[in-house]
Amino acid sequence: MRAVIQRVTQASLTIDSHPGPEMKGGLVVLLGIEEEDGPDDIHWLSGKICRLRVFDDADGVMNRSVQDIGGEVMIVSQFTLHASTKKGNRPSYIRAAAPEVAIPVYEAFLSRIRTDLGRPVLHGTFGAHMEVRLLNDGPVTLWIDTKNKE
Repeated sequence: MRAVIQRVTQASLTIDSHPGPEMKGGLVVLLGIEEEDGPDDIHWLSGKICRLRVFDDADGVMNRSVQDIGGEVMIVSQFTLHASTKKGNRPSYIRAAAPEVAIPVYEAFLSRIRTDLGRPVLHGTFGAHMEVRLLNDGPVTLWIDTKNKE
């Protein structure tokens, strides 16, 4: 699994031209799923996102997590995170999981992060055309790959 995680002061989704969820303060997570992703990836990534200390404490040091601040989390499926641009100029998405594999993993991830966070999680609709609007705070943007745990 790959995730681009952005600390935001606000975010909203439009799903297939219809207004979707909106949030104030927290994390927007763009999530890409590969064929090999499974329970271990889900467990590790969910815990990592919930515990990432990317919010300022009283001294202005990034020392607090989204759990600590009571922030919201929005998850958006993003198969293009597994694009390969090695050959030519048209990206290949062959590494991204097919919907029949990715959808159950995406749903399991949503369930796990709800449990780890201890509250509802906002999310998009897998496979839908979505517009993501966000105000990146900092800016703080992180990239995580469960196969490369750096």
